[in-house]
Amino acid sequence: MNIFGVGLPEVTVILILALLIFGPKKLPELGKQLGKTLKSLKKASNEFQNEIDQVMNEDDKEESPKSTENNQTNEINQEKIDSENKNVSNKENSNS
Repeated sequence: MNIFGVGLPEVTVILILALLIFGPKKLPELGKQLGKTLKSLKKASNEFQNEIDQVMNEDDKEESPKSTENNQTNEINQEKIDSENKNVSNKENSNS
């Protein structure tokens, strides 16, 4: 068991010191409060991560249609250039 780089012997020493400092009556209250605090921090962290994911997904959705439009525009432009090049080469061949 290795939590945040603290092993089992260190956790045992910390618990014994907490028991001596706060006493057996206060220790369950402190544990309960610590649990509630950790739960609320985890919940806030999850909400923050969900918001970041939503923003990233919105950006991806906005970029996808643009890239599709750009691809179609590029294909059309390339077709125009190709047809112009063919026309120019046909004119050169007919003039020769």
